[in-house]
Amino acid sequence: MFKSILLPTDGSELSDKATAIAMEFAKLHQSRVTALTVIQPMLMPSLGDSGAVLDAGQYETQMQDAARAHITKVAAAASAAGIPFEGIIAMSANPSDEIVAAAEKYGADLIMMASHGRTGLSKLLLGSETQSVLSHTTLPVLVLR
Repeated sequence: MFKSILLPTDGSELSDKATAIAMEFAKLHQSRVTALTVIQPMLMPSLGDSGAVLDAGQYETQMQDAARAHITKVAAAASAAGIPFEGIIAMSANPSDEIVAAAEKYGADLIMMASHGRTGLSKLLLGSETQSVLSHTTLPVLVLR
């Protein structure tokens, strides 16, 4: 039934737990996994720890390196489990839109993603990428905690 799984990841501990569960699920269903990491562009220069302004090129390089590390972790888990795998890095100001678009583009029939469980003011100000994906896709979404 679920032969193609999209697994958004941000490299967090919760995403790592979701990756482990996704690999077990994929083995059980003989599915392939496409991992997606979305880099958000720097909207405005910010002050670093030293008070120096970070430039957009430096920011993008650091984010690309981090994204490759996230994808590499999922690739290693897929390889160890014998799961067909593809890793995608995208840049978007709206990660949830990118997740929904990638699910369609790569033929996913299930999105598995971690819920970061933001609460209080943080949830109101930042919103929830998971909630947005749930609101904008017609695919089944398995939210992992």
